[in-house]
Amino acid sequence: MLLPRLLTGALRCCQNHLSRNQSPSAVCRHLSSATSHEPEYDIVVVGGGIVGMATARELALRHPDLKLGVVEKENRLAFHQSGHNSGVIHAGIYYKPGSLKAKLCVEGLQLAYEYLDKEGIPYKKCGKLIVAVNDKEVGRLMDLFDRAIHNGVPDVEVIEGHEIKKYEPFCQGVKAIWSPHTGIVDWGLVTEHYGKNFRDSGGSIHLDFKVTDFQFIEGSERDVKYPVKVISNGKVVRCKYVLTCGGLQSDKLAKLSGCSEDPRIVPFRGEYLLLKKEKAHLVRGNIYPVPDPRFPFLGVHFTPRMNGDIWLGPNAIFALKREGYRWRDIDLHELWEAVTYRGFQKLALQFIGFGFKEVMRSAFPALQVATLRKYIPEVRASDISRGPTGVRAQAMNVDGSLEDDFVFHRETGSPLGSRILHCRNAPSPGATSSLSIAKMIADKCRTEFLL
Repeated sequence: MLLPRLLTGALRCCQNHLSRNQSPSAVCRHLSSATSHEPEYDIVVVGGGIVGMATARELALRHPDLKLGVVEKENRLAFHQSGHNSGVIHAGIYYKPGSLKAKLCVEGLQLAYEYLDKEGIPYKKCGKLIVAVNDKEVGRLMDLFDRAIHNGVPDVEVIEGHEIKKYEPFCQGVKAIWSPHTGIVDWGLVTEHYGKNFRDSGGSIHLDFKVTDFQFIEGSERDVKYPVKVISNGKVVRCKYVLTCGGLQSDKLAKLSGCSEDPRIVPFRGEYLLLKKEKAHLVRGNIYPVPDPRFPFLGVHFTPRMNGDIWLGPNAIFALKREGYRWRDIDLHELWEAVTYRGFQKLALQFIGFGFKEVMRSAFPALQVATLRKYIPEVRASDISRGPTGVRAQAMNVDGSLEDDFVFHRETGSPLGSRILHCRNAPSPGATSSLSIAKMIADKCRTEFLL
């Protein structure tokens, strides 16, 4: 008796759909999707950027008995920050001694080169000069050198102005720090290799999977075993635990599981200029400025690329959309969220002059030439053109301060929140540090999730 009832019910369902002018094939697709299998995992990692994929890889290597999945909202890995960055392999000079950033960068530098050699990924260890262009900058330069020594940066040294030409024949300055182990690589390609390693270890990657909600389900034996639903548009995966590495969307993902939105993500676009190929010989390696502590961003520098290009910049422009790579990329809802956030308002007022100058440099790239010529006088306005852009996920607190180190959050007061660990902030040098960050997060997952 049960089978006829089921068939009758299915027939009525088909008739109802057909009465709304749907074809039989459309009805079949609807029924198929409604009864489709929801993949089940022990842990799901949300975010297919370099930190998410490095951590998924590390978890797969440590826990081969676990079933692991990654969900990524775009149609390929490393779509945003991981594929739109300078490509520099950092040595760990700039970061406050004792901070996680410093520790993980120095460790990550060594792990990165070992991994690149093992995987056969091309890179160039071209070094970096941090150049003081006047006597006022020498004191800050020496403070940086002290940081580098405390951080354990390998083989770093201070050189005098006349020695700069030995490393960069066209560069000038009064004193510099030379870091021979700074390099360049395509971090997007590295992320793809992490993904391949993950798949080869039995992991699954779901692309075009934009997370819209998390749900905690109670009831059947299956619900008890895989109580968390990770939901996208028309797609669902089930799991025991979730790790989010959402980059530009990290605060929104955290809010879905009941966490505070703070620290809030405010997007800043970095616009690079390109040095024309006829002048590419002017730059051998990375040439960086001495940072000015009055301002929140580093400033313009020279960055060689794996394809032979030379990038100049970037600036730092408030983006009108979280994934806004151009001025015309505008999302009114995201823009309103940002400009009405008290933390952003405080930051904007504090650095209104700096911000105005950055906007002018964006509108008129030739305005950056004077700064570039402090380092390489041969650069002319006719030698530069607009280049690529990236968007930085800047974590910001309600008091207007910028979050400078790693932030993790798990809402332990609810059944859902206790099963989701959020990586709220993975600041630069996140790519260089990706393998060491992955080890740290894997340790944290073991502790938080009792793996």
